[in-house]
Amino acid sequence: MRIDPHVHCRDGRQSYKETIEHVFRLCDRQGIDVIFDMPNAEPPVLRAEDLENRLALVPKNDSLRYRTFLGSTPDENQLREAAALAKECQQVVGIKMYAGQSVGHLGITAEKDQKKIYDTLAGLGYQGVLAVHCEKENMCHNNFDPQKPASHCACRPPEAEVLAIEDQIRFVRASGFRGILHICHVSLASSVALIKSVKAEIKITCGVTPHHLLWANTQMNNRDGLLYKVNPPLREMNDCIALRQALKSGDIDWIETDHAPHPISEKLYPPYASGYPSICLYGDLVDNVLPLWGLDKNMIKNVTCDNIKQIFKH
Repeated sequence: MRIDPHVHCRDGRQSYKETIEHVFRLCDRQGIDVIFDMPNAEPPVLRAEDLENRLALVPKNDSLRYRTFLGSTPDENQLREAAALAKECQQVVGIKMYAGQSVGHLGITAEKDQKKIYDTLAGLGYQGVLAVHCEKENMCHNNFDPQKPASHCACRPPEAEVLAIEDQIRFVRASGFRGILHICHVSLASSVALIKSVKAEIKITCGVTPHHLLWANTQMNNRDGLLYKVNPPLREMNDCIALRQALKSGDIDWIETDHAPHPISEKLYPPYASGYPSICLYGDLVDNVLPLWGLDKNMIKNVTCDNIKQIFKH
């Protein structure tokens, strides 16, 4: 079995970008058996009613292959409902927090609101997964020039990711949060080192995408550079190489595609959307590239299945 624990299906008002049904057909071609969907859809998936509507969109033949996260807000009632659903509903694998604005409208940018998420979940006794998109909002800026696609990398600099991860670790400690903190799509060697340094103290995991493993930010200097605009952005080649080594050493827990399609028109023209359809990279990466990087069959099984099953109990 192979699991992709980070996919953006777009059903709803953005179904023209992607659908659950189409994602499964891509998965069939790439050797992926199960997906975990992200909640920043339109409308977002936050409560029981949203979950019911979301699950109704899953093709019956694929229902056993579909799981989803619920989003988070500073609303204590919403968090209480999400935590209960994560505990009671097999289709819900955890709660997602966007510690910074990305795609969608679930960004929680104020530190006091992020801290409230941890305090509330700790008070509820939540012991499941809290997956976090880590980019510190006040470290990012809007000086993106579409004529120079690589300028996006400077708009969301490395320190925005590292400082956001530091925030989450601090909130876990201060709140007594007993769940598992998952740092989504790490893109930096320094992020991995920070996460590794606290693994003996708190429950923390991290994942990496195919695009952050395969491509450096020089990819955005090409004529089609806007197609490679993602959040967090592509980094220096030294970071790519370090991420590959961390995957091999076990310091990165699994591969997650962060599959996030947009029409070409939305990539090359306003709004210059961030996201890449990375499921299409998965099969070749796992079957052909990872062995070249020195990962044996057991290592590959760990980062595509076993580590994920162990954390999410699915």
